[in-house]
Amino acid sequence: MSSRHSGSRTGHLRQEISALAARMMAEDGVQDFGFAKRKAARQLGATDADTLPTNAEIEAALREYQSIYQDDEHAERLYAMRCAAVEVLQLLAPFRAYLTGAVLDGTAGRYAEIDIEAFADSAKDVEIFFLNQDIRYEHREPRRLTHEPPEAILVFDWNEVPVRLSVYDARAERRSHTDRARLDAVQRLLAESIPQP
Repeated sequence: MSSRHSGSRTGHLRQEISALAARMMAEDGVQDFGFAKRKAARQLGATDADTLPTNAEIEAALREYQSIYQDDEHAERLYAMRCAAVEVLQLLAPFRAYLTGAVLDGTAGRYAEIDIEAFADSAKDVEIFFLNQDIRYEHREPRRLTHEPPEAILVFDWNEVPVRLSVYDARAERRSHTDRARLDAVQRLLAESIPQP
């Protein structure tokens, strides 16, 4: 088999994996790109790591899938989630909160959570704040796989929308982060994403 034929076959398989991973993320609530692409590759019988698409390829396929199959529903859901995110960011202003993840980048699927990062002297400060505000939450253990894991992850509902709050040490705010937005930027996004009737 020629390398050109093999390369086009690999490229085609990458596209199939991207499309299947995107469908899983849009329809089944899978939120982790790595998990989605590995599961899609297994289902398609792909065993070569070179056939795995990048997260950017899956994100592009996800946007395409949502525009074809979920356009109106997606726009309305994204708008509602961004409205809720603005309220949560306002609430968490004392903790220098940022929106991250799928609600920020516009790929939030049916089962997506609002991902917020906050920075405090102690995660306990945020928990005490929640108790004083009568906000019920679950405490989740952070995954220690990242270089700087959060001190705590607090999960709660805001207007029936799930929110995942990652609380970091105040000094960690300066670390580089690719995609995150403060309240003012999210308010601008919200103004730009009003669903059309």
